Amino acid sequence: MAAAPELELSSALSLELLPTDPLLLILSFLDYRDLVSCCYLNRRLNQLSSHDPLWKRHCKKYWLISEEEKSRRNQSWKAIFISTYSDLGRYIHYYATLKKAWDDLEKYLGQWCPRMIGSLKESVREEDLDAVEAQIHCKLPDDYRCSFRIHNGQKLVVPGLMGSMALSNHYRSEDLLDIDTAAGGFQQRLGLKQCLPLTFCIHTGLSQYMALESVEGRNKYEIFYQCPDQMARNPSAIVMFITGTSYLEWFTSYVNKVVTGGYPIIRDQIFRYVHDKECVATTGDITVSVSTSFLPELSSVHPPHYFFTYRIRIEMSKDALPEKACQLDSRYWRITNAKGDVEEVQGPGVVGEFPIISPGRVYEYTSCTTFSTTSGYMEGYYTFHCLYYKDRFFNVTIPRFHMVCPTFKVSTA
Repeated sequence: MAAAPELELSSALSLELLPTDPLLLILSFLDYRDLVSCCYLNRRLNQLSSHDPLWKRHCKKYWLISEEEKSRRNQSWKAIFISTYSDLGRYIHYYATLKKAWDDLEKYLGQWCPRMIGSLKESVREEDLDAVEAQIHCKLPDDYRCSFRIHNGQKLVVPGLMGSMALSNHYRSEDLLDIDTAAGGFQQRLGLKQCLPLTFCIHTGLSQYMALESVEGRNKYEIFYQCPDQMARNPSAIVMFITGTSYLEWFTSYVNKVVTGGYPIIRDQIFRYVHDKECVATTGDITVSVSTSFLPELSSVHPPHYFFTYRIRIEMSKDALPEKACQLDSRYWRITNAKGDVEEVQGPGVVGEFPIISPGRVYEYTSCTTFSTTSGYMEGYYTFHCLYYKDRFFNVTIPRFHMVCPTFKVSTA
């Protein structure tokens, strides 16, 4: 039987013969690294990889460059990407997230806390951050460095960017430290070895710290409030209330809470009260809602003493009839800790006041409580009397609200 003739290809498939549009479509799915690599494969791919619209997506994704900024810079998309990468390339995995957070925060502050905008400092240079690393003999995490390439924290002013808290005899407002002030507060003492302050309150001396190394039981780049162990003989015994596992997570989660209205703005300040949307109760025309906050500077783990503050809002519907106007006479609380121990409290008024509520009116007040356990909850009711019918009394439900201490680590000292 005769052998079959061998098949021969009349012509080899050539990249040069492929149409441009499908190749550009394929290249549009590549990341910037692969797009750069294509420039070195052959002349055709080099030409196609330089097609300017291909770089538009990367400029917007990694550097948040807008059409307006491109027009202002009068450069191609590729040139903008390359010049920005040469300056900020080490931060390419953090920059867009942190820049968006800063942009969102500035926009929000401009609307609700305009005087705080003036306290923000301009960005620092790369060599400034290198100098700080040389000064403290420790490497700064890239997400932290990246944030300071956008804004160098804020001036030491009040109100602080990182939130305020006020009680009758206690006030704090935390500033986001600039890089030089943070470096000046770098710790090498026992209990806080290799910890860098991120914030500072001029009223309490309070700071949130970031651990730059995994020492003394801390994880690298963990962020925390310090809490001295009052029962230890060793003064370097420091317990930590954890507030973040990295700078990126810590800063962006805070900003998200601010710009979504999670924290109330009171007298041009950000107050760090957390409101659970489920924590609302309506009785007739009156609605009661509660937000809470944990105060680490007034708390301790040893001995167990966990301090919480709560803010209560009492509002009468604007559609209520005028004769529904009433006055608060007394309060009743049922307070339960994590062990199930119950304490009942009853007394006249609230914080020494007997507020009058009428249609459309709001009354808010702040109070506090402590637990010997890491969590607990409160619930109860207010007793009101009608102003038009003074012999009519009724109770208004206060919804159950929970208070939970953040995660903490016990000192290794």
